Amino acid sequence: MRKKDREIGDFSQILAIVAKSQVVRLGLFAEDYPYVVPLSFGYEQRDGTLIVYFHCAAQGKKIDLIARDNRVCLEWDALAGYVETGHSVTADYESVIAFGRASLCQGEEKVRGIRLLLEHTGFTDYSAQACAALPVVEVCKVVCDRITGKRRFPKKAEMS
Repeated sequence: MRKKDREIGDFSQILAIVAKSQVVRLGLFAEDYPYVVPLSFGYEQRDGTLIVYFHCAAQGKKIDLIARDNRVCLEWDALAGYVETGHSVTADYESVIAFGRASLCQGEEKVRGIRLLLEHTGFTDYSAQACAALPVVEVCKVVCDRITGKRRFPKKAEMS
């Protein structure tokens, strides 16, 4: 990271950014260009590792690309606004980028992924078991093996 003073090293602060995000962007290796798609998601932290779950159709581009190369990138961000610096304009923001490997979930892990997604999106009254049983639904998980956070806020608005 070029600007080390903006790096977020505290894992709990990184998780706080993920928690308040409504969308994660998934980056995949495609044929000629990278493929990036916004997704709803659920997540959990196990033993200091972020695990992200998302659902998708049983057939389609995401499934095909993951089958070909399961290395992925995830990105979350929150824009707080634009500000003048005295010599230019910049953005106040928080962002998280993670790298990991995606895999399909089966059985109870699939139900767990749906449950975490429903919790994160605020739909806890739905049956994760019923959703996971739909034949058109797949659940993928990404175990993040590298994760970084970055923020730019003026001194008065810095978070601790």
